[in-house]
Amino acid sequence: MSAPQEQLLNELVEIVSKEGGSDLHLSEGRPPIIRVANFLIPLTKHAALTSEDMKGFLALLLPPHVKKEFDEEMEANFAWNFRDGAEAGRIRFRCNTFRFLGKTGIAMRLIPPSVKSFEELNLPPILETFGRREQGFFLVVGPVGVGKSTTLAAMIESINRERLAHIITIEDPVEYIFDPKKAIIDQREVKLDTPDFHKALEGVFRQDADILMIGEMRDQETISTAVTAAETGHLVFSTLHTNTAAQTIDRIIDSFPAESQAQIRLQLSGSLLGIFSQRLVPKISGGLVPAYELLINNNAVGNLIREKRTHEIDTVIETSSEEGMIDLNRSLAELVRKGEITTENAFRFSSNPKTLERML
Repeated sequence: MSAPQEQLLNELVEIVSKEGGSDLHLSEGRPPIIRVANFLIPLTKHAALTSEDMKGFLALLLPPHVKKEFDEEMEANFAWNFRDGAEAGRIRFRCNTFRFLGKTGIAMRLIPPSVKSFEELNLPPILETFGRREQGFFLVVGPVGVGKSTTLAAMIESINRERLAHIITIEDPVEYIFDPKKAIIDQREVKLDTPDFHKALEGVFRQDADILMIGEMRDQETISTAVTAAETGHLVFSTLHTNTAAQTIDRIIDSFPAESQAQIRLQLSGSLLGIFSQRLVPKISGGLVPAYELLINNNAVGNLIREKRTHEIDTVIETSSEEGMIDLNRSLAELVRKGEITTENAFRFSSNPKTLERML
């Protein structure tokens, strides 16, 4: 990479960090763009990036195994440290590079240098209780870019502070780097440390693991092995790109062929601990605040899963706050009452605006 290109990348990374940005977009034919509090901001003081610029960025960013994947597949996931990984306060990104119309693009998501607590993230303290369970399956769900990885990292860090346990993470790529405290933590990156999620999960049964964190549930094989791990004495955490708890259960079941769905319903009804669904809503004062839904698996929920009545789960969540369940509309209404978000944004993020209207 030429010195000017390296200097430009360093400057852009520092802008993202200084402005409190979450993402940096580098695309051939456009000026650099950053995302701040969910708004895309073109850095128009910079010229449109050239093909030569993008080649230079890739030369700096991509390790050899990722470059090979990108050359063959025309897209690749990877993580990149702006500074030496041993340096305190390092800046780290989760990245994806891809081709579009014969050009190159890079999307870079900033990973905070340290794992924040539930309190710092404005998340409910009840999440901490799921890390104290001996076995079971817990999912953090929501659309892209709502902080699922950050919530999952907070849960793992809570365990790390409290428990003598062997934690294995399987990620693509590894995002937060954990500093082992009470726990042993082995972080495995797909394509660097293991061929794929499924192969890594198979190995877990021979690695004396207590707790697994799977970066994302991507296919039936991974889901099936994860549920089996939860049934056989492991505590399993993962994420899915779904919007609600009920939709998540349906998505898991629908990923299996019809003849296997009764079995996965039975397994899920017994092994599921809970599902946490979150959104990031713009705050009146600036920035973002989470609104969320929490399903806790109890006898009623287990019966609904087994009996193909997942459409009734929303009602169970709405009427089970005394058990610790959290309804998304109540979460949004509470944020409105506290003056943190506008009524307009509450309706925008609600999955059932008519019910929300009655609460406000």
